[in-house]
Amino acid sequence: MTQKKSAQKVNLPPIQIALDLIDLPRALKIAEEAVKGIMEETGDASRAWVEIGTPLIKSEGMNAVREMRKKFPQLTICADMKTMDAGATEVEIAAKAGANIVFILGTSPDSCIKEAILAAKKYGVKLAADLISVADPVKRSIELEQMGVDIINIHVGLDQQVLGIKPVELVRKIAGAISGKAQISAAGGLNSETAVQAWEAGADILIVGGSLYKAASPEESVRKIIQSLKMGKPIATKEFVKYDAAHLAEAFLKVSTANISDAMHRTGELRGLKPVWFGAPGELKFAGPAVTVRTYNGDWSAPVQAIDHANPGDVLVVDACQGEIAVWGELATHSCVSKGVVGVVIDGAVRDIDDIRKLKFPLFARHFTPTAGEPKGFGEINAPIEICSRKVEPGDWIIGDESGVVVVPKNIAMEMANRAIDVLERENRIREEIKRGSTLGQTAYLKKWDVKK
Repeated sequence: MTQKKSAQKVNLPPIQIALDLIDLPRALKIAEEAVKGIMEETGDASRAWVEIGTPLIKSEGMNAVREMRKKFPQLTICADMKTMDAGATEVEIAAKAGANIVFILGTSPDSCIKEAILAAKKYGVKLAADLISVADPVKRSIELEQMGVDIINIHVGLDQQVLGIKPVELVRKIAGAISGKAQISAAGGLNSETAVQAWEAGADILIVGGSLYKAASPEESVRKIIQSLKMGKPIATKEFVKYDAAHLAEAFLKVSTANISDAMHRTGELRGLKPVWFGAPGELKFAGPAVTVRTYNGDWSAPVQAIDHANPGDVLVVDACQGEIAVWGELATHSCVSKGVVGVVIDGAVRDIDDIRKLKFPLFARHFTPTAGEPKGFGEINAPIEICSRKVEPGDWIIGDESGVVVVPKNIAMEMANRAIDVLERENRIREEIKRGSTLGQTAYLKKWDVKK
């Protein structure tokens, strides 16, 4: 048993509540709930740190720091300034606003960092250096500690987390490289499964963001994290997790096509298609890699043969030139059910609608018709195609539900799956605030963010 584990019940690490929001009233409420959870779970005010995240500082300025200091006069307040220049000046304004710890970027010039260190000593605050985007984090950590930085922040940013990057291994390397004069903080998607791993790897401070500010109950979420620390083992969770390439179907099935469209900046939709069958809510949903088919109006040879090329979990995507003569019907659909194909998308015509509906199979097409074509054999299988004015490559991810169908290029599929989950999690928090009596307009502060004329 490690020394840290043996002492964990009496020496838990501080939990730094990272408030990466843009509206101060929401941040204050979330901070209040999370602080309550930490206080009641540990009984120790020194375990609850409140961080005014960079988006909040950029949105609300130093007023956000002042309001947090006013709200939590006894707690450690952190200002994530992400300073690259004018280090002394930015430390001064954050300290005077009420911050106890000021964050500067580890990529800043040494002259900037040294000035920030002197200013931190002058104003009685600590300086933390954020290693985000540092080319050689271990080497830079040693340099930062020698310069006199108080905290080295190992930070996997939001745009890195969606790529599956985690902070734990880097924490372990840096903890073994520095002398121990500087503390180590860890940030990057920490939750009840990963927080204890970062702590055991050598982190002295755990920075927790999304699993608190996106949670329906930040209080319960932080309690679960602290419980995992007390036990010295992860607590499994389905919330606030990042998915790897081996679990993309699970990830895409967790979100809606609307979430995916938002994550892709309103792109990816295959427009002009309609479902053959709706069913109960959620029954139409499917997600899988594409087996592509190029054929011509009424030529159903290649679409039917493509079923034999498909693996269980695949989606057939057929470019039939928007034709109005059917290239698909009930027998082909029945074959997909037997083979384990999870969905079919056809930019063309389908028939046998009544029988396909009985099979309750997810199928989208442009036209419904009773008229069948013939198997002429002019098509191609697993070639790049273009349907609904959008290119689809073999292996691209196709996701469909009641809102429509989207295509996600295979080379960005893991990133977009995790970004879509982030969209859903943020919506879940807004949904919770509406349940508590707010409205969407109030929660989103629309009037505040309207374009000023």
